[in-house]
This record gives sequence, C-alpha cells and structure tokens, in this order.
Amino acid sequence: MIFPGCATACPQARWHDGSPITPDDVLFSFHAFKNHSPRLAGYYRHVIKAETTGEREVTFTFDSTGHRKLPQIVGQLTVLPKHWWEANGASGRGRSIGATTLEPPLGSGPYRIKSFEPGRSIVYERVADYWGENLNVRRGCNNFDELRFIYFRDFTVGFEAFKAGDLDWHIEYSAKNWSSGYNFPALTKGHVVREEFPIRNVGVMQAFAFNIRRPKFKDPRVRRAFNFAFDFETVNSEFFFGQYQRISSYFQGTELASSGLPQGKELEVLAGVREQVPQEVFTTAYWNPVAEGAQAARKNLLHAMDLLQQSGFVVRDMQLVDAATGERMQVEFLLNNPGFEPCVLLYRAALERLGIGVTVRLVDTVQYQNRLRQWDFDIIVGSWTESLSPGSEQRDYWGSRAADVSGSRNFIGIKNPAVDALIERVISAHERAELTAATKALDRVLLWNHYVVPQWTYPNMRTARWDRFGRPQIMPKYGIAAFPTVWWWDERRQPGVAKINPTTDCASHEDCMTTGGGR
Repeated sequence: MIFPGCATACPQARWHDGSPITPDDVLFSFHAFKNHSPRLAGYYRHVIKAETTGEREVTFTFDSTGHRKLPQIVGQLTVLPKHWWEANGASGRGRSIGATTLEPPLGSGPYRIKSFEPGRSIVYERVADYWGENLNVRRGCNNFDELRFIYFRDFTVGFEAFKAGDLDWHIEYSAKNWSSGYNFPALTKGHVVREEFPIRNVGVMQAFAFNIRRPKFKDPRVRRAFNFAFDFETVNSEFFFGQYQRISSYFQGTELASSGLPQGKELEVLAGVREQVPQEVFTTAYWNPVAEGAQAARKNLLHAMDLLQQSGFVVRDMQLVDAATGERMQVEFLLNNPGFEPCVLLYRAALERLGIGVTVRLVDTVQYQNRLRQWDFDIIVGSWTESLSPGSEQRDYWGSRAADVSGSRNFIGIKNPAVDALIERVISAHERAELTAATKALDRVLLWNHYVVPQWTYPNMRTARWDRFGRPQIMPKYGIAAFPTVWWWDERRQPGVAKINPTTDCASHEDCMTTGGGR
C-alpha cells in the first residue's frame, strides 16, 4: 500500500545568505540523514521514495498506511542547505556532510553563530531580517539580541560562575546542592530567584541497564536479583535528601505509564502475546523492592540470593559462581558521569555481600561512546526519554533489529518477539485510546522482563536565575521553563529598581508577549 505525504515550504523561507529554501534542500537533507545516521535510517526506512512534485513541494511515499506517526516524523526533518554543503569551505576544500567541521554552518533560523571557542563557549546573534519573525508561532519569541552558552567540565565550577553573576541561568541537577547550596548573598538579597517548573512533556526511564548480549545476564531472575540488591531508600536518604521517587515505568510521569493489573483494551492487546510474556504481566502489578531499614535490606538480599541460586549460581569460598562452569559472577559498571559514582559504590557493597565481584570504571565521553557502540560493557546508567506520543523511536529503543545496529539506543540488546509485536501496535494505533493501551502493554512487558534496575526521578526542573528577566503570565504547559525562548530582558528587574509582578502588573498574556520583548 502506497501513501504519499506532501511537504510544502513557505514561499518566504530563506537561508541566512538570502537564497531560498528549496525542495532540493529537503531531498538532500533527507538522504544525508538517512545515509549517515543509523537511528534516522531506521526512522525513515518506511519512506520508499522522496521526490519534488512542485515549485515548493516534496512528496514522500510510504510503504504502508498503518504508520500514522510517519508523516509527523518526516515533518520533523532538519533541512540543510544543499548549495552550501556542496560548495568549497573556507579552506578551499569541498565540504562533507558526513564529517565533523569547525566552520559555522549556514542556517535559516532566528539566530546565527556569531563566534565560538571549541569546548568552551558559543555565541549566537539574532538575525535582523529573519524571514519567519512575523509567523504566528514566532510571535513573542526570540527576544534577545545575543545568546551566549558557556560550557563547564565541572558542575561545581559552573555553579560558582553563576553565583558570581557571570551566568544568568542555571539548571540544578543536584538534590544536595538544591537543599544546601543556595545560601549566598545574592539569593538572600533577592537578586537571584529559585523556581521549579513541572515537567509535563516527557516521561523517562533512567536505570542501571544490563547488556543481555552477555550470557551472565540472560536469565531474568539474575536481573531481578540485582533489583533486590539495590537499596534505593538509603541512596535517596543519604545522597538526595529524600527528594526523589523510584521509577516504576518506562513512561514514568505520563498517562502512558502502566499501573495495577491490565484491564479493558490493554488486556485485549496483551492477549495477543500471552504465551510469549511472563505470566506476572497478567497476575501481578509491577513493583520495585523496598528496603526501609537494615532488616528489610537484609531480607531483600536473601531473596536476591534465592533468585541467583534458582538461576544456577552457588556460593563457593565467599564468591558467587556459576555451578556449571565454576566461573565467578563479575560485573563492571561503566560510567561517564562522576555524579553516579557514590550511588554505585553503595550498590557495589550490597552486591559484594552476595559474592559478586564488582568493578566501577569511570571513563571520558569519547571512550564511553566507543564502548557503547561496540556493546563493550556489562552495566551502564541508561536513560530513555519518552514523548507523549510514542512511535518509531520504540524500535530504536527496544526492537530486535536495533539490537545489532551500532549507534542504536537498544543498549540492552533486547530481541523479544512480544516486544516487537507491541511496538508495532503502538506505531499503528489509530486513536489515542488504542495508543495508550498499546503503550501501557509494552511498558508492562518491558518491566516484567527485568531488563533494567530502575533508578530515580524528580517531577520538576530546578532552576535558578538572576532576576533580570520577564516572562509571559501564562507559560507554555509543555515547555518546562521555556528559557530563553519566550523570556525577555527586563530593565525594571535590576538591583535597586522596583520589581514588577507578572501576575498583577501585566494586563494580559498578550501584553507580556508583545510589550516585554526587550527589543
């Protein structure tokens, strides 16, 4: 079945050099991403043809009619300037779309790169004659003449730069710092504002993820034993000031997260894979072990040992070994973020009590990525962000085909026909209720296969800012902080100047959007 989808460009759309954006640019971009990105190649594999069908029109032909999100996926294509990439660069040599470069690329958006220092900073300047400035979706946005982003290798150094006033905006990822690190003079004097913004636009699974390509992790009971050994309650208390909650869904924080027992349409979806999934999917609501106190933690470790023994391991000379081969169970936690190290060290102590040999290896980003591409790891900290409308990305996350594709996000190596079938149900859903049911069914099957040990999450984005900015009275519901997109510089908020209250001093949301632009 062939389904054509058309994309029509705005006639005024143009690149920063003044040349128009053309269908040739769209086709060039589509093939470039498909050829050079394993993830996008999987995304676009159902697009069997792309062609120019008008002066400003491109038609994409799909191989089926059941993939209702595919037109949206194609519509998210980042368009690149064909004429720029096919010309010679500043060095006089031809540019290559498949190679890295330090030459600022030609763009078409509201900002262009003004200057940069590799690995340190990048500065964007607003384009004075930006073609899309008067589009309704751009009204009130892009209110700063210049945006400067500074990068820090160390979070502590970055925070000190913020406290000194060298940075305007800071996102706080440390629960400890949020609880005890904001007692500096600028905050007590009201010059710095702390604010949390609810995260409504995404769900998340962050977890200790197993590489089940390795035989020692093949048995789900082994993976479940690792969950019983993880004492989240102590980690949350000692390191996170009790601020976090345990993740219990691959779609945590959204209406797509499964809970309780499957019912109604979700149960109908699961009936199609009943013989291929753990029976707990139908009989037991998923749960994470709880270790409140030393006695509960010890009980969890005893249960973990039972699971390990059921899967063929025994303890010999204080070491956990495979009863059949005599090989010791040893695991390596591969990290590239030192912030996880204290939690993993506490986790290591519990695993060592079970006789498991544990190594914690912290590497730089390049080495980390190379090892991931080669599937050269035992356990990593994996994180998967889920939209409110899941689709083809699920194949890249959990699909059998992606398990063998270097660069995919199926780090775990899942090859499960039931998971594949449920992913297709998610992708082909015809209405929201069907999508919700299929996603919850997929969530439940992933959970009960124990592919990960779920970690923790926080429902808000913690931010701190110097009080120099105004914002709309009504903020985007799904935009989190939406900084700097809809914010503006407000002279009235400088020290010594009377402050304004956006709730009472703005006549309406529209006034904020049109009069506070800082232009």
